[in-house]
Amino acid sequence: MSDKTIQIELVQQHDYRFDVHFGGDMPVVTTDEPAPLGTGLGPSPVQLLCAAVGNCLSDSLLFALRKFKQAPDPIHCKVQAEVGRNADNRLRVLKITATLTLGVPAAQLEHLDRVLESFEQYCTVTQSVGQGIAIEAQVFDGIGQRLK
Repeated sequence: MSDKTIQIELVQQHDYRFDVHFGGDMPVVTTDEPAPLGTGLGPSPVQLLCAAVGNCLSDSLLFALRKFKQAPDPIHCKVQAEVGRNADNRLRVLKITATLTLGVPAAQLEHLDRVLESFEQYCTVTQSVGQGIAIEAQVFDGIGQRLK
């Protein structure tokens, strides 16, 4: 049984271009497939998937650090999706790598080891998508030291 139902609406504008309505006062987002199917006027479904995973991981990391009253801001996240063919020769997202960078050196943050061990477990999107797609989260501090 779900705690909440999320609903959006997609309305086709032309060929593979859709307007995505989130409801309320949220702005409409136009999506499109890249050429040759579409015109690339907006983000593709794969880009939206990457955005959802990266945003959720960034939120989870920030929330976990703020629970300990830490200020890692600004967090920066780059997400890369590896797209390739599966055994049936169909295009699939094979792996997603998210690289999160904290805005400060690790030495300025307390309880960082605890946070790095657990923050991914609270990411709703990543944990759900990760059941079907390999996801790797890398974390660096503000001076480029790899933490995870």
